[in-house]
Amino acid sequence: MRAPLACMTALVAFAEAQQFYITAEGYTERPQCTHAVPSPQYHFRQFSYTLNETVRYATSVPSPTTTGTYGPPYSEAVKHLTTSPVTTTWGNWLPNQTVVTATDTNDPYGQAAWSSLWLQAGLENYTTTGLYSTTVSPTPVPSSELVLPPRDYFRPTDCYNFPDDFVFGVAGSAAQVEGAMGLEGRSPTIQEKLANTTQPKNYVTNENYFLYKQDIQRLAAMGVKYYSFSIPWTRILPFVLPGSPVNEQGIQHYDDLINTVLDAGMLPIVTLHHFDSPLIFVASDNTSAHPDIGNNNAGYQNETFVDAFVNYAKIVLTHYADRVPIWVTFNEPYLYSFNFTGANNVVHAHAQVYHFYHDELNATGQMGIKFNDNFGVPRDPSNSSDVLAANRFQEIQLGLYANPIFLGEQYPDSVLNTLPGAEPLSEQDLSYIANTSDFFGIDPYTATVVSQPAGGIDDCATNSSTDNSLFPYCVVQETKNIYGWNIGYRSQSYVYITPTYLREYLSYLWNTFKKPVFVSEFGYPVFNEADKGLSDQLFDTPRSIYYLSFMSEILKSIHEDGVHVMGALAWSWADNWEFGDYAQQFGLQVVNRTTQERYFKKSFFDLVDFVGARMGS
Repeated sequence: MRAPLACMTALVAFAEAQQFYITAEGYTERPQCTHAVPSPQYHFRQFSYTLNETVRYATSVPSPTTTGTYGPPYSEAVKHLTTSPVTTTWGNWLPNQTVVTATDTNDPYGQAAWSSLWLQAGLENYTTTGLYSTTVSPTPVPSSELVLPPRDYFRPTDCYNFPDDFVFGVAGSAAQVEGAMGLEGRSPTIQEKLANTTQPKNYVTNENYFLYKQDIQRLAAMGVKYYSFSIPWTRILPFVLPGSPVNEQGIQHYDDLINTVLDAGMLPIVTLHHFDSPLIFVASDNTSAHPDIGNNNAGYQNETFVDAFVNYAKIVLTHYADRVPIWVTFNEPYLYSFNFTGANNVVHAHAQVYHFYHDELNATGQMGIKFNDNFGVPRDPSNSSDVLAANRFQEIQLGLYANPIFLGEQYPDSVLNTLPGAEPLSEQDLSYIANTSDFFGIDPYTATVVSQPAGGIDDCATNSSTDNSLFPYCVVQETKNIYGWNIGYRSQSYVYITPTYLREYLSYLWNTFKKPVFVSEFGYPVFNEADKGLSDQLFDTPRSIYYLSFMSEILKSIHEDGVHVMGALAWSWADNWEFGDYAQQFGLQVVNRTTQERYFKKSFFDLVDFVGARMGS
């Protein structure tokens, strides 16, 4: 279905109305200074050291008094599965030992078969464990660690508050923090293979799999209300496909993790798929093949993927839907979709899981999907070709999934006319997929300046060869505005501090897709932070500026623009494995890679204090 011309015109007009370069002269005005200030009068007085500093402590989450219920208990939910799952355990993958001792070679799901999954993965320099091999009991967080740092001189001065139901918390993902890769029945994922031989692996990371009780206690002590984490598919179903047995240790682990979160007075948010597809979906493909879209091959295009993912999701939901209020099906699917078939499969799989959750389980929580998209802003907002380029940028990254899921509309023409093999959805599919997300999850880390390429979009869109570096966006992306300035203060990676663009973006999402906007990730890796001493890593003022400026713009978006921003999750609750890299430190806590000790950063205190001071009507 082609988008009506009137609709496209409205989109262009909307984009143009959001950003202008207004020529002005003179110095910055000070509208807050309404009274004349008399001339200074100089005088002497007796000097004394009178500078005082107030010592404040973080406010912890109060103990829970009630526990919400969002779906049926497992005993009832499991009745909605076509077959009752069979559970078993497999133990640990110990190279050169497990295969030798396994004798159940005739069992397709036995220890020998499970071990062969790891053997066939052929991991390099595999390290089985870090410091821990069992769950660690938590210890109280010393009050000395909860003293707030010195305040920055310039601080937000707004008077807005967040709505009572605003979701504020922190986020992380299993592949990046858990470690324990081959332990307690988990089987390989693509993440164990993507990092090259010179990059750090995800075998150990933060050992959160064994330290989760302590980590949750630390977050609760800081006053964090929501804890967002992901569940690895291969820790629940090591053999991945429908009909294969469920890992009892995996089920018990996340059952206890969720209960630990609730007992701490916090609420869990669960993502079903965060870049960690089972390796079997891509083992027969070339993992380094050039994708049509995104950066990596997660096997979404595999013909068995949809049924297998839906089966896995149903098993997880039947176990935990009663206690988890917010669910995410896929994290940033564009980056790993590989081609149109992969993206199309994500759309269908998401819709099936949504219908199971709401229509079959009759669950009352919220379920959605979250996207990456560094907001594409036109290089010159008065140039119609740059505005069209920005709209195309959004369509390729967001419209590919969001048009059918949120609006019940066809894939954008820019998608159908660009991606190899792209086909329109049937009217029956559109009807089934429409309105299958309760919120619009977005990870708006930064903005991107967009313009048309020299040869035009159309010529670029017909050339999908590896030589065309602009495909499939077919727009020029840069980080400087039309006057040559960076769009914001630069970080260790692609992130720039761009709070005013965030506000514009939230308005775009709310007015385009008509659902509450959930800022499901945002964070900032301070430049060269990993090379600093501990005390300098902890005093991370640039990250504080990032978080407080973004949260200030979220408040303006809510109160001045009428945008329903459902909540915001800071990424990440601790420095973690950034897909082959520890130099990009996004965390609110420093992690000692030798001892696994955690240390609160200044930005953590600043962010929690900012939100806490503004919660309530």
